[in-house]
Amino acid sequence: MDRKIKRLLLLVVSCSVTGVILGGTASWAESNLCLQKHTVTSDCLTQDPIQKTIQGMSTGFLAGAGAACGAAWQLRRED
Repeated sequence: MDRKIKRLLLLVVSCSVTGVILGGTASWAESNLCLQKHTVTSDCLTQDPIQKTIQGMSTGFLAGAGAACGAAWQLRRED
């Protein structure tokens, strides 16, 4: 692999990992806040916190990968 492809791969992987961490953390915190409210809704009780966290992690992964691709595309256009 040449140097540019390695850098692009590193950018996509690092942004995706960051997105997974942030998305999972945000979803987990949202689930916990939902259960700590004074009036707990039935929607809050029926959703599985683990499943909600996994959904947040997958959303974060896609957002991170998309951001990395967008940044790489923008840098490529400037060169």
